[in-house]
Amino acid sequence: MSSRCGLGLKTLLILALFWPVMALAAPVNLLGAHFTPVNGQSALIFDFSGPVEHRIFTLSNPSRIVIDIDNARLAASLPAGQGVVKDLRSAVHDQNGLRVVLDLKSRAIPRSQLRNTASGAQLVVNLYANSPQVDRKPVLTAATAVPKSGRDIVVAIDAGHGGMDSGARSRHGLMEKTITLEIAHRLAALVAKQPGFKPFLTRDGDYYLTLRQRIDRARAAHADIFISIHCDASRDHYADGATVYALSMHGASSEHARLLADRENDSDLLGGVSLSDKSNMLASVLLDLSQTATIGASLDVGNRVARQLSRLGPMHRDDVQQAAFVVLKSPDIPSILVETDYITNPREESLLKTSSYQGKIADAVLGGVIGYFNQYPPPGTELAMTKTHNQQGAPVAGAAQEATDYSVANRNKSNQ
Repeated sequence: MSSRCGLGLKTLLILALFWPVMALAAPVNLLGAHFTPVNGQSALIFDFSGPVEHRIFTLSNPSRIVIDIDNARLAASLPAGQGVVKDLRSAVHDQNGLRVVLDLKSRAIPRSQLRNTASGAQLVVNLYANSPQVDRKPVLTAATAVPKSGRDIVVAIDAGHGGMDSGARSRHGLMEKTITLEIAHRLAALVAKQPGFKPFLTRDGDYYLTLRQRIDRARAAHADIFISIHCDASRDHYADGATVYALSMHGASSEHARLLADRENDSDLLGGVSLSDKSNMLASVLLDLSQTATIGASLDVGNRVARQLSRLGPMHRDDVQQAAFVVLKSPDIPSILVETDYITNPREESLLKTSSYQGKIADAVLGGVIGYFNQYPPPGTELAMTKTHNQQGAPVAGAAQEATDYSVANRNKSNQ
């Protein structure tokens, strides 16, 4: 089997042995909660250290609102009741989740929304008094809270640099951090339109993140792939073309040593598998299996992305290059870094500033990513379920067909 196959023998081995455990990421911390008035109504805001998934439903006799947060733990005390909320209490739910119960003085209808912040994520629960107008809105109940289909594939998109780190600059003052964020937003918008896929931006504004924070945020979002967007730079103003990178074996070796040395303090080395109770030899073998499989997958998806980018113009390097970039060092998430073009090349600088060219780059990256996952969908995803049904003789439909249609349609668009 080729080393570029998405699922080599070592990958299959580790998935078979450890997939049920690896699916568990490190818990997200509930850092605090507070009440605040919103448009004349009461709202309860929860602050989390990273992205979360939740379900909310109501119970009666007595009136309660139940909020279940997946893979989370309480790291601060809950506030005292206020307004319609008499009291708040919490408990561990479903082994690694958190359940928060609001005991109510009178019936209230909850509406929730999630939003990203610079420090993590917020869950906002608006509490509406019972009224005929509100009653007509759909309310999530315990019966409908159980998912009936596979999960989305999470695409983590990392806009390089940000805040005080402007990255490379063109001779006209164009900053890499600005271009990478614009392309990241365009890519996220395209991902969001694809059935079975969900985008996650490591940064959605102009602020600074360390390289490790970018990896940590992607892992907290349960990312299936990590894509870091950059612009290349050179003293040679004629240097041009895109390059795609995956992790080098040297980078993997240094990260291997770091992870082994620090495994007592890191509970999320292999998708949530703790190595603190493993012998040095077993921990080393598990890391090696995971890193080898991840690099193989990264090279595969990287080559697909590179082929799509080559349709926009000559590449600086045709094949995927390997380097020890820190953002590529996750041992369990396929990761690539895309140097889109040279911001120091006047012709490419003028292209990078345009929304149309940024859109073509985003199209090309997504085409490669969808092509990879269409062939190797992660277990438990909607795309994997669709592929299984197709292999059993059902007509091609849903997310898998959309992925095929996307790669064909956008291949033509990129050539225009």
